[in-house]
Amino acid sequence: MTLPLIRLLPGRDRRVKAGHPWAFSNEIAMTPAAKALPAGSVVRLEGDDGVKHGVWHFNPRSLIAARLLDRDPGARFDEALIRRRLEDAAALRARLGLGLHHRLVHAEADGLPGLVIDRYGDAFALQANTAGMESATPMIVSALADLFAPRVIVARNDSPVRALEGLDQHTRLLHGTDATARVEEGGLAFAVDLLAGQKTGWFHDQRENRARVAALAPGATVLDAFCHTGGFGLAAARAGASAVTLLDRSEPALALAAATARAHGLADRVSCVREDAMEGMARRAAEGRRFDIVVADPPAFAKARKDVPAALRAYQKLARLAASLVSRGGILFLASCSHHIEPGAFAEAVAQGLWRARREARLLWSGGAGPDHPVHPMLPESAYLKALLFALA
Repeated sequence: MTLPLIRLLPGRDRRVKAGHPWAFSNEIAMTPAAKALPAGSVVRLEGDDGVKHGVWHFNPRSLIAARLLDRDPGARFDEALIRRRLEDAAALRARLGLGLHHRLVHAEADGLPGLVIDRYGDAFALQANTAGMESATPMIVSALADLFAPRVIVARNDSPVRALEGLDQHTRLLHGTDATARVEEGGLAFAVDLLAGQKTGWFHDQRENRARVAALAPGATVLDAFCHTGGFGLAAARAGASAVTLLDRSEPALALAAATARAHGLADRVSCVREDAMEGMARRAAEGRRFDIVVADPPAFAKARKDVPAALRAYQKLARLAASLVSRGGILFLASCSHHIEPGAFAEAVAQGLWRARREARLLWSGGAGPDHPVHPMLPESAYLKALLFALA
């Protein structure tokens, strides 16, 4: 089948020629025929000079109008191609020694733009954030079933970014009947709610950071704010923390955290507190409470670019409150998963918060997500996670 041809506007092909995997709507000749194509169509992309740029997903109603699938103009976007990309992604994770619990597909960096797949052993959570990957979901599910024989595959298509592609938000079973799962990490097995948990049910991106904090935890008192299902705090408890407080406003998430603590014999050192994390930190600071380690890993404060100024003020406040709870000589870990917040701006907001708390700090480590969240070199902005580890005087 001959694919529809989309052309770049004269003089607007520089980024694509330089290897960028996106073409924006103002770079494309939006002819009546192009505008009439269904969202998520597979097309050939060419420059006005006839240079062939390969096969792309196309959505005439999205700002990011075209996303690269294959630079070969003769490629077919079919189940065989999806299967090859999944095999390549799985081979990389195996080489990284990540076992059976990891992010299997991280969008453009794994050659499947707009697609996220998280693996929990024999359970998979899929998030299609583009119209093209939404249309391709049956092929993706079939390829996953053939390659991994999964017990269950869940669609976690409840991300707000889907609205930019004209897509609805929903969660549902795509394969299998039992949406329960667990993730194994650092000698712990955490229950995961694939249908109702945050994002895809677990935060694989913080794996290395949880281990980094846990290594500092023997004998320490720990506050894990915005704890979700207790990943940081329970890892610290297993590493020998003397007392851990898990703080979150989600009762279901805390119930899963408490169950994990009981299952691993940690319940006597772990307290689960249901409370708004910011309010809870402020109250404890006013009471003079102190902890040897404080972790604050909140949900995204900036959902859109317009939210950035308010989000930076919130991160400054977060750093001030969290720092005020750290004992002298203690450890502070802060993170931001806000895609729109740049690393430098986050670091500056945190530094201002530390100053307002009148705490002297040494930055021990800064970074982002683990290697199962690779970044396309032309899309540095997709490295959304920022993390900072401090020792406070």
